Amino acid sequence: MIPTPNNMRNYFFPLLVAIAVSACNKTVHYDKIIRNGMIYDGKGGTPYKADIAINADTIAAIGDLSSASGRAETDAKGMAVAPGFINMLSQAQESLIQDGRSQSDIRQGVTLEVMGEGSSMGPVTPKMKKEMEDGEGDIKYKVNWNTLGDYLNFLEKKGVSCNVASFIGAGTVRTYVVGEDDRAPTPAELKQMQDLVKQAMREGAMGVGSSLIYPPDFFAKTDELIAISKEASAYGGMYISHMRSEGNRVNEALNELITIAREANIHAEIYHMKAAGKANWPKLDSMIRQVENARKQGLNITANMYTYLAGATGMTSAFPPSLQDDGFGKLRMRLQDPKIRAQMAKAMDSNPTDWENLYYGCGSPDNVLLLSFKQDSLKKFNGKTLAEVAKIRHKSPEETAMDLIVQDSTRVGVAYFLMSEENVKKQIALPWVSFCSDEGSYTDSGVFLKSSVHPRAYGNFVRVLGKYSRDEKVITLQDAIRKLAYLPATNLKLKKRGALLKGYFADIVIFDPKTVQDHSTYTKPHQYATGVIDVFVNGVQVLKDGNHTGATPGKFVRGPGYGMK
Repeated sequence: MIPTPNNMRNYFFPLLVAIAVSACNKTVHYDKIIRNGMIYDGKGGTPYKADIAINADTIAAIGDLSSASGRAETDAKGMAVAPGFINMLSQAQESLIQDGRSQSDIRQGVTLEVMGEGSSMGPVTPKMKKEMEDGEGDIKYKVNWNTLGDYLNFLEKKGVSCNVASFIGAGTVRTYVVGEDDRAPTPAELKQMQDLVKQAMREGAMGVGSSLIYPPDFFAKTDELIAISKEASAYGGMYISHMRSEGNRVNEALNELITIAREANIHAEIYHMKAAGKANWPKLDSMIRQVENARKQGLNITANMYTYLAGATGMTSAFPPSLQDDGFGKLRMRLQDPKIRAQMAKAMDSNPTDWENLYYGCGSPDNVLLLSFKQDSLKKFNGKTLAEVAKIRHKSPEETAMDLIVQDSTRVGVAYFLMSEENVKKQIALPWVSFCSDEGSYTDSGVFLKSSVHPRAYGNFVRVLGKYSRDEKVITLQDAIRKLAYLPATNLKLKKRGALLKGYFADIVIFDPKTVQDHSTYTKPHQYATGVIDVFVNGVQVLKDGNHTGATPGKFVRGPGYGMK
């Protein structure tokens, strides 16, 4: 038919209808679609049913995507879909070198490991590199980096399943410049320390982290910490601290943290908040009042915590820092001097106010669980208490502790039972508290089985979802997810992470809220949590149907000062 003015409508109308129908039927294509899940946005909002589309590393759409298709699709019917969780205190520096899959945390939905409690993997001098390599345990590696940024770039290039970030350690900076001596830095040395913090912040550090019960951090006075924190503040970073006391002088230690926040004009966070030792359990209420009063005054004070009654650290925390001056090597030598050993034994059974004696705080050698040794000949004691080993060796617990440190040439990893379940629940409910493991991220095979570990490595985050939210109703599920994702992301000033929003990075966890459960125990710690079904990191699936895919899409997540001059 040749169109004429009379038949033109009849000619073009069917053609226009066909074009319109074709346009309506056009399917939108995405890389991946997660369908039918209950969406928890991470910000604490009411959950809702929707689909999520992913293109590359980014959330491309959220809503009813029934007319869209994905090259890969995941059915999340009956599941909770949440932003990936953030571990505010990870000790995975070495475990990620050994195995970048980060299995014990990935299987809990953790997509970002934040390191740097007092010590960090950079900056390092040649002497520090040698000492790190000489002190290695079951995990062996070469320190082929110089700065903190170098180390995090090394992890990303090597391949890790999780994202990684770090604070620069106040103790590492101090060791780099001053060494491990108990003295104040000179003005020139303090300036050098400040410059190292500046460099780290420009490389992407999250701020300054301190661990003030351990040498060499213990030797730093408040004014020194304020001076280096000011440099982090200038780049938008945080000051985060294992405070000078978590027991007898915890209120005074918290006052120091608040003073640093005020004087350095910096957001300050408490590492693994606790009131340690039965005599100190009642102090938690006054700690909470201190923080909330500071917040009312306009200071940004927050905290993180783990969900267990035992802390884990080195046996050397039973000794006064004054006898650890000049590093572990000198301490080990002192422990072989009969006169000093007698002083140490007496100190272990004292309740001092000028240093933190965790051995005394836990109340008994029955409450000291041995976790890790370097020497194969001592690994048979993993999982035993100090009291049990003392009985086997026919020596006092104090002598046994000193002998084990000398024989192993390490701090000897132990767990101290120090906390109250009532206080743990009270802290979980606080709106300004996020979560941490204070542990490595492991695989339940190979070299990792040579040592015992704290069960928080395998269960800390799912305990929030299962035990404390679902079972004990301490907090709602949406608030639990907010405190696992959006709260720490906001505290760290991360861009486009911590929430399920269009344009955000696709760090996503899918779990069954009815069954999510931890299984790790103090005597059998190497047991994965269950109930987390799928995990995506930067849009790549690293956990599928509960099995690790082997993918390593993790990135070095940089802090707010990255690239600043």
